[in-house]
Amino acid sequence: MIISASRRTDIPAFYSEWFINRLKEGFVYTKNPMNPKQISKIKLNAEDVDCIVFWTKNVNPMLNYLKDIDDMRYKYYFQFTINPYDKSIEKGLGSKNKIIEGFKMLSSKIGKEKVIWRYDPIIINNNFTVQYHLNSFYKLCTLIGDYTTKCIFSYVDLYEKTKHSAKGIIENEVDIENMNAIAEGFQKIAKCKNIVLQTCSEKIDLSNYGIQHAACIDKKIVEDIIGCPINVKKDKNQRQECRCIESIDIGSYNCCLNGCIYCYATLNKNIAYINMKKHNFKSPLIIGELCQDDKIIDKKIVSSRNMQISLF
Repeated sequence: MIISASRRTDIPAFYSEWFINRLKEGFVYTKNPMNPKQISKIKLNAEDVDCIVFWTKNVNPMLNYLKDIDDMRYKYYFQFTINPYDKSIEKGLGSKNKIIEGFKMLSSKIGKEKVIWRYDPIIINNNFTVQYHLNSFYKLCTLIGDYTTKCIFSYVDLYEKTKHSAKGIIENEVDIENMNAIAEGFQKIAKCKNIVLQTCSEKIDLSNYGIQHAACIDKKIVEDIIGCPINVKKDKNQRQECRCIESIDIGSYNCCLNGCIYCYATLNKNIAYINMKKHNFKSPLIIGELCQDDKIIDKKIVSSRNMQISLF
């Protein structure tokens, strides 16, 4: 079993202490987004959790907990987003300089192959032009290129539920001409830093630039980290273009305070603040407490490791 922590909210940035408590207690409760009264109990035993994939834009609050995770024998890696945007796009994000320092510290602690840089999503408007992105990508490669081996990027998707928050800033998705211009420019820069460049959930074929489609929750990465093959399938709950393998997400919607206007998981910052106030780092739920009429279902959790074969 692979744990995703989390596509729905930035657990390392806002819920690190809660997460460590969940590992120590060996289980977590997650609400069904479509039926909040239905609660899944997910066991988090180290022998059944094959790998944890963290998603974050600011790892600094979790850095001091990494030793605890290691001591409990969990394996993990990070999907770490660093974009070149200002407060008009990522309203709640803190100092980029401190975030970049956190990226470097994380890489130094756990190894650069376990820190995947995300430049995601790419927005084109009058302020954020193709040339702006090429310049920014070069600058970021210069700053963090020695601390990662891979960069995953994508072009912004305008979902119906994000159009309101993005209105006046993101009016259009990126056209094919600009997609190709960015891909070609990015690849030239990435190659100089020996960074593998891949796309996330994109239909466009950029293989003529040497850019392949990524699996962010990646079978090969997991197998390399745990030193053992795993028997897994493609995650059928993700978009068709997504190549991620199946995982269990333990986050919750509308409880991230990064304030990114392109985010599909937090649509209202006021609701996010309200939910954040309900957070109890000792609770099995990331937001709130159990109610008497909640229905708890034990989710069957088993390791996907193929112990009959060793990679080493």
